[in-house]
Amino acid sequence: MYIKLKKGQGRLLKSGGAWIFDNEISEVSDDAGDGEVIRVLDFDDYFMGWGFYNSHSKIRVRMLCRHREEKPDEEFFMERVRAAVDYRVNTVDMNACRLIFSEADFFPGMVVDKYNDLLVVESLALGIDRLKPMILRLLLVELKERGFVIRGIYERSDASVRKKEGMKPFKGWLYTASTGFIDEPFNDMQREWNPQGEYPDRPENPLTEIVENGVHYTVDVENGQKTGFFLDQKYNRAEIQKLAKGKSVLDCFTHMGTFALNAARGGASEVLGLDISELAVQQATANAKLNGLDSVARFEVADVLDALPQMRKDGRQFDFVILDPPAFTKSKNTVKQAEKGYREINREGMMLVKDGGYLATCSCSHFMTEDLFKKVIAQAATSAHKRLRQVEFRTQAPDHPILWGLDTSYYLKFLIFQVVSEK
Repeated sequence: MYIKLKKGQGRLLKSGGAWIFDNEISEVSDDAGDGEVIRVLDFDDYFMGWGFYNSHSKIRVRMLCRHREEKPDEEFFMERVRAAVDYRVNTVDMNACRLIFSEADFFPGMVVDKYNDLLVVESLALGIDRLKPMILRLLLVELKERGFVIRGIYERSDASVRKKEGMKPFKGWLYTASTGFIDEPFNDMQREWNPQGEYPDRPENPLTEIVENGVHYTVDVENGQKTGFFLDQKYNRAEIQKLAKGKSVLDCFTHMGTFALNAARGGASEVLGLDISELAVQQATANAKLNGLDSVARFEVADVLDALPQMRKDGRQFDFVILDPPAFTKSKNTVKQAEKGYREINREGMMLVKDGGYLATCSCSHFMTEDLFKKVIAQAATSAHKRLRQVEFRTQAPDHPILWGLDTSYYLKFLIFQVVSEK
C-alpha cells in the first residue's frame, strides 16, 4: 500500500510538516484502504516514511514516521507512548497535563489529557482512531509503571471536524478501573454517540479535582469545554500571581475563573471575572469557594464585547485587565476579520487600565501569527493613545510542545504589558 507524490509537491512535508493534501498526490495503490498505514513515496519512488491514508479527507495522508523501513507495530507505539510520558514527567506538573499533543508528539489527530485520576481522549483522524484501543492500553501500562492511578478514560471526540474524516462524533466512557475497557465503543467507531454520553451499566463520576499553581479546580470531563479544562495557559496563569498583589483585576472570558483565581491567590484586592456562559460563571464561583477566595473573586455573566465599552463609558478602571478570548479565527479566510476583533478588544482593554497598570492579552489561533498579533496590539495602543512596556512574552505550556517545522503546533501567544499614557 502506498501513495506517490507529484513532482515538485510535498513542500510542506519536506520542510517538517505532517500532512499531504489530495492535490499533491499522483498515484495511490489499489490496496490503499482508508485508515490504513501506508508507504509514502516521492515522485521518483524515494521512500519518505509511513502515514495514515484517508480518501474522505482533503488531508489524504497524515505522517506517522519518516525514514523507517519497517511498518510501525505495537513496539513502535509503545516507544512513542513512553517518550511522550517521559517528556511530561521531566517538564511539567503531572497532576493535570496534556500527555499526547497530536502531531507534535507524532500521534496525528489524537489528544490525551490527564486530569488527576481521569484521562480524556480526543480522536479526530480515522487512522489514529483505529489504533486508539491499543494506544490507550499502552498508555495505561506506562502510567501504572510510573505510579499514576487512573480510574477512568472518557472520550470527547464530539467535534464536527470528525465528519471531514468520514467519522461520526462520539462521546462516552472507554474505560473504568472497576470494569476495564468497555468493548462497545471499539466495536463500531462509526455509530452516533448518545446525547447523554453515558453507559447506564457503566456509572462513573465525570468530576475530578485538579491542582494547578496551588489553585484547586473541579473539572467536568463530560460537560466542560474541549476536554474539560484549558491546560495550555498553566504557567502563564502563574505569572499573574506575581503581579496581582494589592491590585483590582478584571478577568475577561474567565471560563472557570482560572486567571481570576490565580490573581486572587496572588493577593489581589478584588477580582471580577466575566464570561458569556452561565455554566462557566457557576463553575468559576464554585472554584472560588473551593479555594476560599470567594470574598475576593466574584463572577458575572456578560458579553465581554459589550461589557468593556460600557465600563469605559461608566468611568470604571482597573489595575490589571486580562484578555483571554476564544480564537477569533480558525481559518486563513477569516484572519482579516479576526485582526479587527483583536484590535478592538485590546483597545477597549487598554482604556480600562489605570495609568501604570497592567494588561495581559492572548491569542490562541495559529493563523494569528506572533508578528501579526503584536502588530494588531500596537495598532490598538496607538488608537487608545497608550504606550506599552512589555513585561513578558510567553507561549503555551511545555506539555503542548511546539514542534519546529510544524506551524500548527505553535498557536498560543501570551503577553503582559505595563500600560502608560502618552502624557
